[in-house]
Amino acid sequence: MSIEVYRDAWGVPHLRAAGAEELAFAQGRVTAHDRAWQLEVERHRAQGTTAAFLGAAELGWDTFVRRARLADTARRCFARLEESDAPAAAWVRAYVDGVNDGLAGGARRAPEFAATGLTPGRWEPWTPLAVWLSTHILFAGFPTKLWREQVARRLGEEWTELFAADGPGTAGSNGWVVAGERTASGAPLVAGDPHRFIEAPGVYQQIRLACPAYDVVGLAVPGVPGLAHFGHAGPVAWAITNAMADYQDLYRERLRRLPDGSVEALGPDGWRPAATHRETVTVLDGEPVTVEVIETDRGPVIIGAEDGPEAGTSGSGTGSDR
Repeated sequence: MSIEVYRDAWGVPHLRAAGAEELAFAQGRVTAHDRAWQLEVERHRAQGTTAAFLGAAELGWDTFVRRARLADTARRCFARLEESDAPAAAWVRAYVDGVNDGLAGGARRAPEFAATGLTPGRWEPWTPLAVWLSTHILFAGFPTKLWREQVARRLGEEWTELFAADGPGTAGSNGWVVAGERTASGAPLVAGDPHRFIEAPGVYQQIRLACPAYDVVGLAVPGVPGLAHFGHAGPVAWAITNAMADYQDLYRERLRRLPDGSVEALGPDGWRPAATHRETVTVLDGEPVTVEVIETDRGPVIIGAEDGPEAGTSGSGTGSDR
């Protein structure tokens, strides 16, 4: 390999390699060295296994991730990527190989592993896609829809605007593009503020990635190759802003359980079988919890199945084909 790693005065890694795949490997290895604990937590979050080492407080998240079939969606997405874009799939695999190569060394530098007794697990080729999904799944419309439904049900429809968690009064995000004639340098300026919640460690990692095909610097999402949200490559720059886009469909389902234990869902063509299975969530210092996973023609049931005949399914939010 011809990988070069240089850290500037602020500790920011600058990586150079002979090709894109080799550079992805280097990015994964450096990220594992710098953010081993964060990567391990994100891998568990994406799989719905955080309660196994963080305790019962994380059971709600693990249950949601299992019901939403987040890891399964990531597996299916990566399989489709291999079919449709083999070079991109190989690029993701190279990043994962780098993470696995660097995790053991990174874990020795992170005191959280010793404090929890956790050993870093092995990343799979689909894990970066699962991390991406888990990082963004709550940054869309379905949590707000559930909240508005609760307000309407308990207080009345007329109260939904007063207690709104979305809309112009509460949502906000900044994106700016300034032409060169308006800047002191004469160069155009692009800026984006995604209004993310404060997190420790932060969801972004400053890094530079250089190979013969490109030379970019910006903010990566640890666990995901490349620079997706913010970066610049000489004459080209990009940034994002979180506009609370509504890209998730939420349905109110009617379910019924048959004498043999199977579940049906009422759709436009009548009652149809729903796919079901059970998963076990391990809980630190607690009893294991069994989660029933139900998926209708409209998507996975994410809330309410245990409370009665009505439940909520999320369709496009988890990468479903629906």
